Amino acid sequence: MTTLIKNGLVVSPQGAIAADVLIDGEKIAAVLTPGDTSLGNELTSTADVVIDAAGKYVIPGGVDSHTHMELPFGGTFASDTFDTGTRAAAWGGTTTIIDFAVQKFGERVQDGLATWHEKARGNTHIDYAFHQIIGGVDDDSLKAMDELVNEGITSFKLFMAYPGVFYSDDGQILRAMQTAANNGGMIMMHAENGIAIDVLVSQALAAGKTDPKYHSLTRPWETEAEATNRAIMLARMTGAPLYVVHMSAKQAVKILQEAKNDAWNVFGETCPQYLYLSLEEQLSQPGFEGAKWVCSTPLRSKAEGHHEELWKYLRTNDLSIVSTDHCPFCFKEQKELGVGNFSAIPNGIGSVEHRMDLLYQGVVEGKISLQRWVEITSTTPARMFGLYPQKGVIAPGSDADIVIYNPSGRTEIGYHKTHHMNMDHSAWEGFNVDGHVDTVLSRGAVIVDNNAYLGHMGHGKYLKRGLSQYLI
Repeated sequence: MTTLIKNGLVVSPQGAIAADVLIDGEKIAAVLTPGDTSLGNELTSTADVVIDAAGKYVIPGGVDSHTHMELPFGGTFASDTFDTGTRAAAWGGTTTIIDFAVQKFGERVQDGLATWHEKARGNTHIDYAFHQIIGGVDDDSLKAMDELVNEGITSFKLFMAYPGVFYSDDGQILRAMQTAANNGGMIMMHAENGIAIDVLVSQALAAGKTDPKYHSLTRPWETEAEATNRAIMLARMTGAPLYVVHMSAKQAVKILQEAKNDAWNVFGETCPQYLYLSLEEQLSQPGFEGAKWVCSTPLRSKAEGHHEELWKYLRTNDLSIVSTDHCPFCFKEQKELGVGNFSAIPNGIGSVEHRMDLLYQGVVEGKISLQRWVEITSTTPARMFGLYPQKGVIAPGSDADIVIYNPSGRTEIGYHKTHHMNMDHSAWEGFNVDGHVDTVLSRGAVIVDNNAYLGHMGHGKYLKRGLSQYLI
């Protein structure tokens, strides 16, 4: 089937141009100057479907490079399955996710990966790929890293936090980085000093400080900045590329900026929650209500100026990507596991449905440009994690993953409004966005249109990834 999207403004990191987009089957066939039929004349004149995008932006589908569907954590599981989570992602204009397969301590990496393939296979509404969490660094897991790179899984996540669960010490991190330096893989790091945090948590609980806000107060910015610096130094020693996930503290990003200025292969991401939500306004709400916003790294103090600094670092490309770290939990029965003990609250916020909208609001408010919006939500994630140009661009030969975004529309976020994630609340209740996802195409198929869902479970395909295109 052929589809012609006409009269829209096609946006890329290089600029915005009036153009028509011709789709043939699952691929983009041509990007045409309006009215110019010298290319693809036969197909444009006989297109099976014509979509009028007048007054709207035509952008590549969003690539969310950090999600956790069905993640086991804190005695429960993330509430979104690959079915519910990818359907919600599609509603919000995300057409590709990269989820994290988990190797638990004592488990073979290959067995953990096989579990994630089983969870996802046939259950997704959009295309998907995997990173691999290495939960136990040893000779077998290091060998598995080499094998997985050849199988299209080219990034590996380690944790400096969560002793006794996912934590790796500096020696283990060093060995994993040496392996990545040799095979070309990307090391992704959860950078918090987990040993120090555990001491602060124990002291807070002993003093009767049990409310959700202490989740942030026992994970101060110093624990993130110190771990970020240590991870960068270990990467420098080994020559491994490093990608620091969910950065929330301006001081930590400043350290990363200095390394980038020295042309090291270090990169950082942040998430919508660190651009909008705060310790004061959300995490410190009365009673146990703040538990809805417990995540790690934690929400920071608005008074300390982290929000504006992170937006600045997005403009300067010191932060390369905005992903979600989507890891939702219901308030009832899941978040409530931590009543009376903030350290037992499952860590995670649901945002996969709202990332594209929330970042577009940054365009409206002048925090980032229209082109930068596309870059940090689609093009850079695709290039960073070996999916470009199949994903992340509107160009001939690329997958026809396209979002038609209406800048004159409005999106009112809330549990009883736009909510499609498998949660009993919205972390973004009451947020309003001056824009709207009108139409979403995944590999040429219209899966969202005019506030109706037209996709289906099983449409999504697994993607084997190449190496990062940003390494020098």
